[in-house]
Amino acid sequence: MSSVLERFLRYVKIDTTSDHNSPTWPSTSKQLDLARLLVHEMESMGMKNVSLDENGYVMGTLPANVKNPIPTIGWIAHMDTSPSASGTNVNPCLVENYDGGEIILNGDKNYRLSPAQFPELTHYIGQTLVTTDGRTLLGADDKAGVAEILAACEYLLQHQEIRHGTLKVGITPDEEVTRGADRFDIAKFGADFAYTMDGGEIGELQFENFNAAKAQVNLRGRAVHPGSAKNRMINSLHVAMEFDALLPVQERPAYTENYEGFFHLDKMAGTVDETHLEYLLRDHDMQKFETKKALIGSAADFLNAKYGAGTVQLTLTDEYQNMAELIKPVWHIIETARQAMVEVGVTPIVVPIRGGTDGAKLSYRGLPTPNIFTGGHNFHGRYEYIPVESMEKAVQVILKIVEQYTRQHTS
Repeated sequence: MSSVLERFLRYVKIDTTSDHNSPTWPSTSKQLDLARLLVHEMESMGMKNVSLDENGYVMGTLPANVKNPIPTIGWIAHMDTSPSASGTNVNPCLVENYDGGEIILNGDKNYRLSPAQFPELTHYIGQTLVTTDGRTLLGADDKAGVAEILAACEYLLQHQEIRHGTLKVGITPDEEVTRGADRFDIAKFGADFAYTMDGGEIGELQFENFNAAKAQVNLRGRAVHPGSAKNRMINSLHVAMEFDALLPVQERPAYTENYEGFFHLDKMAGTVDETHLEYLLRDHDMQKFETKKALIGSAADFLNAKYGAGTVQLTLTDEYQNMAELIKPVWHIIETARQAMVEVGVTPIVVPIRGGTDGAKLSYRGLPTPNIFTGGHNFHGRYEYIPVESMEKAVQVILKIVEQYTRQHTS
């Protein structure tokens, strides 16, 4: 049994929520509380060249114990949690020998984790689950990945008889606000390729992700007294509703899956005078992605023609791209991971990421980085949970990948 559960329970209690609107690096100083702890733990277990830089990135090296030229493998996870739900005072709860029924997270609020809503729970009957207490998210995204990587490194350090090449560990801030890879020092990291431990259910292996953009929409109205509003008032709230109605309903997240992209209305706030909307645009296919950007632009143009220039101000910002084309030339990193899963008794599930990881940006910056499961479910909310057995399997997969590359280059 590795140290993964003990590490995970300790890490999730540290609030590391990131902030979309902060200009600082990292976006919240509390992420550094966990970063400093990780530096101490990595140094204490015997890792070398451990550092925490001015931007909040933690790096460390587990030196090779063989002389053969084995590829240097990077292992990456992120320390921040999503601002979509509270990460303050997280209280992880253990459900041992899960019986397949409802789990009451919070009786006072009647928050229940039920197979009726989450049927995949039945896959874990007899296992130990870590859940929330219904007040916060759990933080398996991605503190499970952090715990799994460090548990694997600790195991290798405690078992020097296991031969391996050089391993690099990178723990990033601000992945949840799409900035996790922006200031990652690839040259300093020094890996030939890497894996992010940032996936979902056991078995996930991912090398395709969304192309992503963020749309900020500011709508200006004309506020006058409603008693004398005829032919004078322009209610920006109504214009906002009209704007949203111009986008295809069937391309909302609630109606899409697999390779289907979407427009996601993520935020909305306003008054008669002014309203602000924020959308996430996503698609795996670049041509369809560009069509989505053109469509939201056409919606803005249409309303400006209808209500007057400047009524709708649209700002589109590209966030990350699909890394698939950059992984295919180094396909061995996928095949090795797939075989590692099989050898430890995990069925690989090769699926597209309906989101993004640090690996997408890192791949475009020259470090091919596909994504491997952590074992978690229902990220970013109170219904998040993770089976302990899935975390242990993730540790085994890391160790098996290391073993396979060692075997390939020393036999």
